[in-house]
Amino acid sequence: MRAARLINLVLLLQARGTLTAAELAAELEVSERTVYRDVLELSAAGVPVYAEQGRAGGYRLVGGYHTRLTGLSRAEAEALFLAGLPGPAGDMGLGEPVRAVRRKVLAALPPGLREASERAGQRFHLDAPGWFTDASPPPLLAALTRAAWQDEVLTLRYRRDEEVTRTVEPYGLVLKNGVWYLVGKVGADLRSYRVDRVTAAEPTGETFERDPAFDLPSFWAARAAEFVRRMLRDTITVRLSPYGLRALRHVAEPVAVQEATAAAGEPGPDGWVRTRLPVESLDVAYSYLLRLGPDAEVVEPPELRARLAEAAARTAALYR
Repeated sequence: MRAARLINLVLLLQARGTLTAAELAAELEVSERTVYRDVLELSAAGVPVYAEQGRAGGYRLVGGYHTRLTGLSRAEAEALFLAGLPGPAGDMGLGEPVRAVRRKVLAALPPGLREASERAGQRFHLDAPGWFTDASPPPLLAALTRAAWQDEVLTLRYRRDEEVTRTVEPYGLVLKNGVWYLVGKVGADLRSYRVDRVTAAEPTGETFERDPAFDLPSFWAARAAEFVRRMLRDTITVRLSPYGLRALRHVAEPVAVQEATAAAGEPGPDGWVRTRLPVESLDVAYSYLLRLGPDAEVVEPPELRARLAEAAARTAALYR
């Protein structure tokens, strides 16, 4: 444990330059006293850690000192190669840089760990697209990736009901269930675009300064949840059997399932519960409840209840 911490301390200084004892302690999740002891131990072992005094001081490595990756454990080496799973990186036009990095890391690893790449490749494969969807990457994905890396402003043509043109600052790309999305800033607003609907992306010759507070995973999580909530425009009242309540997560959106579970009343003598389920539309609710079969009963609205009753009668007639 201590050996791994010492290696991490050296790698932090190697990557970031000068760090204070407090910053190192926060990164390593130890006390500042432990950092002081570790620095002394590294110095005694010949690692040139230098302490600078003063308000802007801290610890740094002297003379461009670098360490090889000889401190990696087998599990760490295998995890490192999992981070470069092929597929999405290749779709973004980064296949060769990823392969080059893997070759360089392999060259730096000690002989006993060089099979980590092969072991990871034999055991794990990422197949991002969903079933029954086109797995081909969108034609302009690589161009959008380059623009996001280089903070280039783009003139984007985007096909919805009709084609529109926007000037976009590309902040990042998201792969969701096999579909690529571009998150970009248009004026003061952050928006998302399906990459397969982008028909043209031309650099304007300008660059932009991205908001340092922007966090792509947090933005996407909030936007995805907001999108689902906007879709859930109707609410129905249902009774669910114990199995129906458990199976609801297989047919409805997670946000809707969470709300229905929270709103569920106490089970009756038969174990069934009454709750309210947010749905996109009554047509979508109809398809949900058909899948739950006799483990769900519509209470309201009456038109949906009648529709399910008619479907149940037709189904029963088929099996007489």
